[in-house]
Amino acid sequence: MKTASAGGAAAAPPAPVPSRRSVTGTRTAMAVLFLLPTLVLLGALVVYPIGYSLVRSFLDQSGSSFVGLDNYEELFTDSTIRTAVKNNLIWVVLGPTVATALGLIFAVLTERVSWGTAFKLIIFMPMAISMLASGIIFRLVYEQDPDKGVANAVWVGAHDTFAESSAFPKAHPGRESPLAPAGGGAFLTKEPVRAGTPVLLPLVGVAPDQMPDGTLPAKAAATDPGQVTGTAWQDFTRGKGVGTLKGIDGSESGYSGMRVEAVKGGEVVASTTTADDGSFTLPKEADGAKLRLPADNFREPYNGVDWLGPSFVTPAIIGSYVWMWAGFAMVLIAAGLAGVPRELLEAARVDGANEWQVFRRITVPLLAPVLAVVMVTLMINVLKIFDLVFIIAPGSSQDDANVLALQLYRSAFSDDQPGIASAISVLLLLLVVPVMLFNIRRLRREVRR
Repeated sequence: MKTASAGGAAAAPPAPVPSRRSVTGTRTAMAVLFLLPTLVLLGALVVYPIGYSLVRSFLDQSGSSFVGLDNYEELFTDSTIRTAVKNNLIWVVLGPTVATALGLIFAVLTERVSWGTAFKLIIFMPMAISMLASGIIFRLVYEQDPDKGVANAVWVGAHDTFAESSAFPKAHPGRESPLAPAGGGAFLTKEPVRAGTPVLLPLVGVAPDQMPDGTLPAKAAATDPGQVTGTAWQDFTRGKGVGTLKGIDGSESGYSGMRVEAVKGGEVVASTTTADDGSFTLPKEADGAKLRLPADNFREPYNGVDWLGPSFVTPAIIGSYVWMWAGFAMVLIAAGLAGVPRELLEAARVDGANEWQVFRRITVPLLAPVLAVVMVTLMINVLKIFDLVFIIAPGSSQDDANVLALQLYRSAFSDDQPGIASAISVLLLLLVVPVMLFNIRRLRREVRR
C-alpha cells in the first residue's frame, strides 16, 4: 500500500545523481586514467630530478654530509662560476635582443618584395642545422688564419684595401751591413751618402720562394755625379759558400717597391721607391744625407682579429647563435605581421606619416605580443646554452666564454663536484622560473581579451 502525502498526492521519486564529468564532458576517472602515463613520466623525468638536485645541492661532494648553503656560497665566490654567471647575463641581454631585432627587420623589409619568400627560406635554413654542426661551422669561420677562416679573410681583405702590408716583413740587415737599426723598426745608413757613388743596401731574412711576384734579379745602379743612386737587394744566394757578401750576384733578387728616404738633420729631404730590380735614384738634395728604410717597408702582415681570444669569444659565439635563431624570430614575426590590419597602416600613410613613423608607432605596438613571445622563448633558450660554447670556444678561451650550463657539465663530470653542479642546476631553474611566470601571465591576459 502506497503512502500518501499530507495533500493526498503520492511522493515523487528522487532524481538520479549525474556522474561527475570534466569540463570537456569526459568522466574524471577516465581523464585521470589517460593522464596517468604522462604524469608518471613527468614525475620521473622532471619532478624527481628537480627534487633530487635540490636535496643534493645541500650535501657535500661525496653526498654523505649536510653542508647547508656552502655549495651556493661557492657559486658567488669562485671566479670561474662568477664569469659563467656574467656571461649568461650577457647572453640573455644580447642574444634574444639582436635575434628578435633582425627577425623584425627581415620580416618587415621582405613583406612587399616578390622574392621575400625565398629570402625568408634562406634565413630560416640554419634552423635545420643542429647546434653541434653550427658550432663546427663557426669554429672554422672564426679560424685565426685568414687562409682558413672566412671572418678573418673578409676582415683582412678590407683592411689591406686601405693599408696594404709590406712584402718584406722579415727583411733586416745582415753581417757587416752599412745599415743600422734606427728605432721603431726602421734602418738607417751608418755614414752619409754622396752623389756619384752608388749605395749598396744589402738585406737578408726573406726566403727566396717568398719574394713577391714580379721581382727581377738585382741590378747595380748606374753612376750619376748629380744624383744619389743605389740598390736594395736580397744578399743571399742558394748553396753553401756561393755568392759574394755585400756584392750583387746574378741570382739574387732586388727589393721592389721599397721606400727609401734621405734624411738630413732629422728631416726627410728626398724620397723614392725602388724599381723591380731594387735600384733607386735620389735627386742631388740627398747628397750628404743618410738613407733610411722606413718601418713601413717591414710591417708584418695583418692577420685579422682574434675572434676566439679572451676579448671577443663571447660576442663571436653569440653571433653564431643569432645566425641560427634570427630565422626563427623572423618566421614568427612575419606570421604576426600578416594579421596586422592593413587599414590602420594605410590610414596612417594617408594622414601623412612616413614609413618610419608607421613602423615605430603602429607596426611595432601591434606586434608587441608576438615580439614578447619571441623574446621570452629565446631568453629561456639562451639560459641553457651549452653546445655552441663547448664546441666553438678553444681550450685557452673556454674559461672566458664559460656559461652556467657548461660549468654545470664541467663541475659534474670533469671536476667531480656533484654538489656544486646541483647548486648550479637549481640556480638555472630559479633564473628560468621568472621568465616562465611572465610568459604564463601574458598568456592568461591574452585569453581574457
